Amino acid sequence: MDLKITAASPEQPAILLDLPWDVPLEEWPTEHLVALPRGISRHVVRFTRVGGQVYALKEVGEHAAWREYELLRDLARLDVPAVEPVAIVTGRRDAQGEELEPVLITKHLRASMPYRAMFETTMRPGTISRLLDALAVLLVRLHLVGFAWGDCSLSNTLFRRDAGAFAAYLVDAETGTLRPQLSDGQRDYDIEIARVNIAGELLDLDAGGFLHPSIDAIRLGEEIVDRYCSLWKELTRPSVYPSAERHRIDARIRRLNDLGFDVAELQIERSPGGDKVTILPKVVDAGHHTRQLLRLTGLDVEENQARRLLNDLETYMAAQDDYDPEDPLSASQEVVAHRWLREVFRPTVRQVPRPLRNRMEPAQIFHEILEHRWYLSEQREQDVTLVAAAEDYVRAVLAFIPDPDAELDPEQDGDPHHRPEDEHTTGRRRGEEEDG
Repeated sequence: MDLKITAASPEQPAILLDLPWDVPLEEWPTEHLVALPRGISRHVVRFTRVGGQVYALKEVGEHAAWREYELLRDLARLDVPAVEPVAIVTGRRDAQGEELEPVLITKHLRASMPYRAMFETTMRPGTISRLLDALAVLLVRLHLVGFAWGDCSLSNTLFRRDAGAFAAYLVDAETGTLRPQLSDGQRDYDIEIARVNIAGELLDLDAGGFLHPSIDAIRLGEEIVDRYCSLWKELTRPSVYPSAERHRIDARIRRLNDLGFDVAELQIERSPGGDKVTILPKVVDAGHHTRQLLRLTGLDVEENQARRLLNDLETYMAAQDDYDPEDPLSASQEVVAHRWLREVFRPTVRQVPRPLRNRMEPAQIFHEILEHRWYLSEQREQDVTLVAAAEDYVRAVLAFIPDPDAELDPEQDGDPHHRPEDEHTTGRRRGEEEDG
């Protein structure tokens, strides 16, 4: 059998052909290798640089190689954080004609490190906490799409900073299975494997003198389970509220947003006691909100603004008698969205006196009024109308924001964009300022 490179991209085979495929990976000459930290593995794993890109190479049986290759491609289509599969090399033979195991090639994730390597260094408690949160989020995302990992560990998980946050990526999918949906038992078994593997690797690091004395290996393994269970419950439990209690719905959505997940669907349940709103969380792709809001309303805004406006739009839709997503004869999303634009968004923005409107764009004004209403509702433990929230926002917040087109008073010291703030001022969040 001749050497064969099967690649996801047509340009890959040519740049990979010059590598010494007739030599076992563990014997490759150093000029072909890149020294990068890696976790422990039952297979031989090496890194190489070709054409400016670093690749991870793993020798593995042909059936396992093809299986993992396809699983990684499936995870990529499902937008789950995992390494990118590049190619499989089969038909390898050494100089004596003896068969060599196939090699699975994946792209090395830039600026990433295995979780195991992270724990070999001294970390602050806050860093450890964020690492565990990121790993719990990865496990939840995998389970939401029906993927049971079967071998989650510190060695086959990569850590990388992601826009100021921590993100975890799957490296090894060899033992994974992808189903339409996982049962509670399948999820529990997967998490138990993660707990045992993580605690075991930490104990191994401790035995080698690499683990900081303050880290409790057993407790960290248990913490992963605790964080996973809390996140899974928060993401998947249906929250049913009376449709009139909008501030409770807003609070639920905000908790999900803070966890890095988004509400893409609200459903209405009819009951003898009146309309109930059920929130069904759903993970969505980047830019989803901007595209959806533009499609429904014609408003072209930044992603974080779009997310907040869509949250309000979804809540508004759920309260409309003529809208039922399960009834094809009810008003369409687009019809109700334009009603929201006409009856909610535009009147709210117009409540702001003309001289103050140029202090920020309309979408940001509406967003901040929604934030202000949420704060007032939480403070008073009852719903505050949008009209009342807008009036209070203009008086208590917007009036103190300097006109961006006005010249700075030469006698004024400090930041020209500074405004008096008290504990309830709801100006732009730092993340939204950075995102645009």
